[in-house]
Amino acid sequence: MFEVVPCVDVQDGQAVRLTEGDPTRETVYFPRPLDAASHWVKLGASTLHLVDLDAALGRGDNRDALRAIAETLDVRTEVGGGVRSREVADAWLDRVDRVVLGTIALDDPELVSELIDAHGSERIVVSVDAKDGFVAVRGWREVTDVDAATFARSLAERGVRELIYTDVGRDGTLQGVDAEPVARMRDAFPHRLVAGGGVATDADLDLYESLGLQGAIVGRALYEGTITYPRTP
Repeated sequence: MFEVVPCVDVQDGQAVRLTEGDPTRETVYFPRPLDAASHWVKLGASTLHLVDLDAALGRGDNRDALRAIAETLDVRTEVGGGVRSREVADAWLDRVDRVVLGTIALDDPELVSELIDAHGSERIVVSVDAKDGFVAVRGWREVTDVDAATFARSLAERGVRELIYTDVGRDGTLQGVDAEPVARMRDAFPHRLVAGGGVATDADLDLYESLGLQGAIVGRALYEGTITYPRTP
């Protein structure tokens, strides 16, 4: 069943959305992240995608706010943003259901294998964030010369069984989904694939589903009510 997963991005202690990942172009939706998370759970969310934007950018963290969500709400939680060591990943996995690896998956692929061996593939998710088809890292501030689809194939070979693909250039823009790079990722990664970046209407979610994806990570379109949620079958 296709799943729409609400995203709670936290910057400076508040639930926000950024435009194209730019920390200076933020919209604050809830001063308290727990209120944002509770809102989506009351509407039926069974999974929450939590992101520590400050940790991703290396300028502090919002761990207390994210822990409060995980400890208060009875839903599955996954945390990403700044998970760049075994110690940080292990610490989060003591509190949440899954961790989402980004930059570290490219910098230290052996760590991905170690975490899968230690915790199981169902608890380790890798986020492939890309701009113009190339992997973006370190809070999306750096675009590498690594082809996103090629990287996705290597992750599958390494034992990754769930991947999140984000189109950085469209994230938070409400521009709609670009089907071509999503289709490339679907062809490259044979396991559970969810995506985000640019979702604006229900048609974008239908497109993801038609391409064979299992879900979507959605932020601004949910907060601004441009898609139907809960989604009807």
